[in-house]
Amino acid sequence: MGNIAIVTDSNSGITQEEGKRLGVSVIPMPFFINGELFLEDITLTQEEFYSKLQEDAEISTSQPTPGDVTALWDQLLEQYDEIVHIPMSSGLSGACQTAVMLSEDYDGRVQVVNNQRISVTQKQSVMDALVLADAGKSAAQIKEILEKHKFESSIYITVDTLKYLKKGGRITAAAAAIGTVLNLKPVLQIQGEKLDAFAKARGMKQAKKIMLDAMQKDLEERFAGKRMCLQLAYTSSKEEAEIWKLEMQERFPGYEIVADPLSLSVSCHIGEGALAIACSMPEEG
Repeated sequence: MGNIAIVTDSNSGITQEEGKRLGVSVIPMPFFINGELFLEDITLTQEEFYSKLQEDAEISTSQPTPGDVTALWDQLLEQYDEIVHIPMSSGLSGACQTAVMLSEDYDGRVQVVNNQRISVTQKQSVMDALVLADAGKSAAQIKEILEKHKFESSIYITVDTLKYLKKGGRITAAAAAIGTVLNLKPVLQIQGEKLDAFAKARGMKQAKKIMLDAMQKDLEERFAGKRMCLQLAYTSSKEEAEIWKLEMQERFPGYEIVADPLSLSVSCHIGEGALAIACSMPEEG
């Protein structure tokens, strides 16, 4: 294996514990809750986050400080020749652009991958980077490969409540009120750059069908002939996630489905009870 360190952030859904097991450094994303700073999976657990969300705490996302990022890089470069840094999508945060700017001082030893992914698809990029490093690819080659295939992924998300979309200004208060009365469940999509509207459903059952149909269309058309991985993400209970996994397996029986909690940076904009289906193309080294 090449002497390459892989770095990502907690938007990938990779916990600190899992990162240690994989040999990946995970930068915790910062959150301000009622003005107090918390770090995901360090001083803020999933349970504590959702508890604060239910209390209507003021929650805002931030990005890691440049000092924290470069301190980690400097530490890793004492042991490794190169670093591949895989942050969340540049369309969803400024953290990627900041990392790109910081990397300019490292003479090519730090390669920042702008492959515009988040959550389970970002995690797949990390797993791909490990495979490529193990195959002897350089940090620059890994960056090139991951960015070349950055749009070989797709995410659909449905939310259980319109409260947080209203709070974040994504929908008006009037639309939220009408949608709540009509039991409307928006289906959102992430196709690289940002979170966009995709469809509206009457109830969770129809929302799930819309997502399954959309994913089937992607697999049969956009990704026809390509080997894809299927993933599931959620902000709901594990029980609801397990039901969703069974429904996905029924529609896509030939796939192994990986399930992970949705990253908190997305969760704070959509709230509890959300379910997502995603796919991405794995690298083979």
